[in-house]
Amino acid sequence: MDTQKVLNEVEHRLYPVTKGPWIMTQAWNELLFAHWPLSVDLLRAIIPPALTLDTFEGEAWIGIVPFHMSQVHPRSVPSVPWLSQFPELNVRTYVSVQGFPGVYFFSLDAANPVAVALARTLFRLPYFNATMHSQRLIDTIDYRSQRTHSGASAAEFRALYRPTAPVFYAQPGSLEHWFTERYYLYTVDGRGVVYRGDIHHGRWPLQQAELEVISNTMALAHRIQLPDTPPLLHYAQLQEVLIWPLRRRGRVYDARGCLGCK
Repeated sequence: MDTQKVLNEVEHRLYPVTKGPWIMTQAWNELLFAHWPLSVDLLRAIIPPALTLDTFEGEAWIGIVPFHMSQVHPRSVPSVPWLSQFPELNVRTYVSVQGFPGVYFFSLDAANPVAVALARTLFRLPYFNATMHSQRLIDTIDYRSQRTHSGASAAEFRALYRPTAPVFYAQPGSLEHWFTERYYLYTVDGRGVVYRGDIHHGRWPLQQAELEVISNTMALAHRIQLPDTPPLLHYAQLQEVLIWPLRRRGRVYDARGCLGCK
């Protein structure tokens, strides 16, 4: 990965790249965004009160995103096959804190126990161990995931997906742009303390896509019933990413709102 090239591509960003040194690289490969609209009230009830639920034209959205990782390694440390490459699958919605749009993860399943343990500790994210398989069959991705994490709700995803159209770049103001132009992830600990993780990458090279679902209980694991409407689908072959350390945002909340500032 040419990290300087990644850092230099900034014209598309709504906010400046984070100051300070990045600490990790990741490459996201053969990624599918599958999005469904959901009730604002439903999602508002199950995300931490410290986070503002984002909506697009009055609708909230949930995304299920399968892909596989490569080039996962700390800065100045080379990739190693047993740690740097593995499938990952996340369930997410869209939030903001103090006006900065980001992503809130309900779950992130990964096929690497070491990576899961490190991510749970260093980034305070709900990572889960899973048995996973991602294989390209000509132009189609055969993707399978079965959660195996001790004490976690069962969750399975088995599907085939593929791109169906040329690459395009989302235009500002579009739903695709709203989904993808997010450079912050948010997590909240048990005391209501908000943490933000910053990332940077280039524009998303999106393609329209098709999806054949064999089994999908990823949202049900969070008691979320997906609607019967077909999802919006977008494929990306590759996205190279730089990661900054998790930072405490300082404000503490409970179910009634802000309790004070630390």
